Amino acid sequence: GPEDVATILYTSGTTGDPKGVMLTHHNISSNVRSITRILPITTGDTSLVFLPLSHVFQRTGSYFHFSCGVVQTFAHSMSTVAEDLMIVRPNLANSVPRLYEKMYNTIMEARGIKKKVVQWARKVGEAWADEKLAGREPSGAVKFMYSIADFLVFRRIRSAMGGRVRYFVSGGAPLAPEINRFFFSAGIPIYEGYGLTETSPGTNFNTPEHFRIGTVGRPIPGTEIRIGEGGEILVRGPQVMQGYYEMPEATAKAIDADGWFHTGDVGEIDEDGFLRITDRIKDIIVTAGGKNVAPQPIENRLKGDDFIEQAVMLGDRRSYCVVLVVPGFPNLEAWARKSRINAPGKKLLLESKPVQEYMEARVQARLDDLPNYEKPKKIGLIAAPFTVEDGTLTPTQKVKRGVVEEKYRDLIDAFYEEENFDQTVFVEV
Repeated sequence: GPEDVATILYTSGTTGDPKGVMLTHHNISSNVRSITRILPITTGDTSLVFLPLSHVFQRTGSYFHFSCGVVQTFAHSMSTVAEDLMIVRPNLANSVPRLYEKMYNTIMEARGIKKKVVQWARKVGEAWADEKLAGREPSGAVKFMYSIADFLVFRRIRSAMGGRVRYFVSGGAPLAPEINRFFFSAGIPIYEGYGLTETSPGTNFNTPEHFRIGTVGRPIPGTEIRIGEGGEILVRGPQVMQGYYEMPEATAKAIDADGWFHTGDVGEIDEDGFLRITDRIKDIIVTAGGKNVAPQPIENRLKGDDFIEQAVMLGDRRSYCVVLVVPGFPNLEAWARKSRINAPGKKLLLESKPVQEYMEARVQARLDDLPNYEKPKKIGLIAAPFTVEDGTLTPTQKVKRGVVEEKYRDLIDAFYEEENFDQTVFVEV
């Protein structure tokens, strides 16, 4: 029946051991029905699937698409996305922010005159998007410039994605607002949503009618959201799990007597009902001075920089925050060549003093307006990216902070050693 367990899915384990989440047929089907009411979809649409079906976001996404008569095609792998988009020419797709970050970084890696045109188009696109998102009609001048930017850059991006994409859906982690704004201006809106394995997963979604970049949208039909103690997001609705498999105490802790599921995420609801996620409670950095720092918004700011591929903020129970940065090597190498820095290979590049100073300046410029305690005092430049294979990312590309801290323990300890007091940039190759 509807209340029987349909599946047991495991949480990603970013903040502890994975737990088996028991979802009933009713949990999943109610979620599918709610999403059908808010996202535009047509029988015969084609979707491209990148995520593993063991992940609730894709599992429910696939049920949603099946129920609407959508043709689902499965990508060969995350590394063949560009080719698969051209072959399949999808109308829609679900993914995690990491995919959109990679697409964005690839576009921003253009060289020479092409780079100047892309940067110009991005600025024009932002001016156009700001008007559109505010519900205003852009001026004639902005429209004219936008039509040129569209001709030179944006239509090519759409055509590189197969030329038929109406929208993408993003979930699983926060998407950097400037990446979302860029794709919106390129005519490819990304509807960011929110949810957890325990909520089947959807609780909130941006939609064509209610779209606000930097938020995860309004609650989906039939779902209640409120902010509890300490800013924690609480959810009540038909999608909330039956419980954790063979873990009654953990279940009782997660779902209170009134049926509210305690998400472990911190957020705020604006005056129009849009939810903004601040961070995971367990990820919040509490410095030795007692200051609370939410790392994800800061990491997202950094990842919006063309020279930064990945960033992880650390500093819990330490005297100040630090950040590990994986540079965007194609851009950094091009900059080094242009600056006549002879440093072949990642090792020599990162060990070059001008490169270190340049990366430090970019990090500081991005975070210039933050209070001092939120700014990282030390930067670790890392040659090897965080990957699923080395255990630092989950299969859905979320950072496992505990694993990162363990892997780079020596580097992190060096940040805080007295003899390194004056050194601000460190390198791990």
